[in-house]
Amino acid sequence: MAERLQKILSQWGIASRRQAEQMILEGRVRLNGALGTLGQRADPAVDAIEVDGQPIRPHQRPELTYLLLHKPARVVSTCDDPQGRRTVLDLLSNQWRSLGLHPVGRLDAASTGALLLTNDGAVTACLTHPRHSISKTYQVWVQGHPSPEILRQWRQGVLLDGRPTRRAEVRILATHPTATQLEIILREGRNRQIRRVAEQLGHPVLELHRVAIGSIQLGSLKPGQHRPLYPSEVQFLRQQAQSAQLLLVATSI
Repeated sequence: MAERLQKILSQWGIASRRQAEQMILEGRVRLNGALGTLGQRADPAVDAIEVDGQPIRPHQRPELTYLLLHKPARVVSTCDDPQGRRTVLDLLSNQWRSLGLHPVGRLDAASTGALLLTNDGAVTACLTHPRHSISKTYQVWVQGHPSPEILRQWRQGVLLDGRPTRRAEVRILATHPTATQLEIILREGRNRQIRRVAEQLGHPVLELHRVAIGSIQLGSLKPGQHRPLYPSEVQFLRQQAQSAQLLLVATSI
């Protein structure tokens, strides 16, 4: 499958995405004998890719790997950060970092909880596509006590950037004299969606924690810890990606 050169180099564990981009700009990467360019697409199964004069071979690609990470607060969900902040890859040992792993989607720096890491580009592309609807479950503390009417609005959808959010599942888990804990299940992933909706409805988020991605549960993982996905969880992800791909094909006809 054809993908961008910098993405291929990252997924194959040759360099981080940002480092791969720099290598291409420095003229260290060739595609079919010619200098590679940023954004250029290639298929390692049929195209000849060289890095510093050395060809990369299809059999050299790292084994497809899938991890579940408990992202702590103040860690960014990227492979590199120009501001020098700690990234999710900094939480991994060299054993895992050499496999070209990258996060599937994001949690903002202040949020915590379940985050998937993989080097499976097909799974990542499908699961992060706006049309896909894998559920994500959050436990969220918000300021104040949302009324039944506010909760109804949240469930039915709120206008963001000129279009309504999809229907959400929202229920009260606990109350505090000045705050409420909600369970929120979303089937879309707009940028900072829960925080923006909560702010718009008058109940700003105090804490946001993701506890599940589909059937993949965070469980007892402590902040900063990670584990490989169980075979049943990998199968779930691949089935979701396959369903998403079929949907994309059907809607493009």
